[in-house]
Amino acid sequence: MYFTDRGIEELAARRGDEEVSFEWLAEQLRAFVDLNPDFETPVERLATWLARLDDDED
Repeated sequence: MYFTDRGIEELAARRGDEEVSFEWLAEQLRAFVDLNPDFETPVERLATWLARLDDDED
């Protein structure tokens, strides 16, 4: 188990019954990066990965 799994598990436990839009998620990611600029690259990678989930792999 990765250390980040604890945060993911907390997210699922606390917010798992909620429905959110990707627009809401994008706003939260922007706000997080504004407060934590050192995390810009990992957030960018996560957002790009999520955006491309349905792309066919070559």
